[in-house]
Amino acid sequence: MVTYGIIILIAYLLGSIPSGLIIGKLFHGVDIREHGSGNLGGTNSFRVLGKKAGLIVTIADILKGTIAVSLPLIFGSEEIHRLIPGIFAVIGHMYPIFAGFKGGKAVATSGGVLLGYAYPMFFIMLLVFFICLYLTKYVSLASMLAAIVSVIYALIVWDLPLIFVVLILAVFVIYRHRANINRIINKTEPKIKWL
Repeated sequence: MVTYGIIILIAYLLGSIPSGLIIGKLFHGVDIREHGSGNLGGTNSFRVLGKKAGLIVTIADILKGTIAVSLPLIFGSEEIHRLIPGIFAVIGHMYPIFAGFKGGKAVATSGGVLLGYAYPMFFIMLLVFFICLYLTKYVSLASMLAAIVSVIYALIVWDLPLIFVVLILAVFVIYRHRANINRIINKTEPKIKWL
């Protein structure tokens, strides 16, 4: 039980590492919370810091989820399902203790959880994301559609723990994009220009 708690705590702290804030301040002298959407995630990092920094932030945020689902293997613990620390890493990413509990929108770190647990699912989601992004130019819409596809995938393969977790992650992603949904409806959501 002690190991269970340690893994959960490490997963949350791992998710709490504010990649966008660190990259912005260290290499650009910019607090991205004061620019663009004010969000700490990859999308705002691309917008404020540029493509290279945005890519680095996105990869770092993905790795937080991937490492989190590996923690039970690292600790040799069979008492905790690998997906559980993944959920806590995503919670840490959304509400990071190291950044005033104001973080990202759960997309990249959720993807990292799936990359570490069910990598074919991750690449299907990635394909769906980029197809939707190419067609609509809305990162938010592409993210939400990828989340919905992840639920459909989990139902098709009928992995009950995966179904449970991707439902939670999809709810996180859609809830964190509620303002974007309103802007899409009102046609005020910014579109990307690089794809």
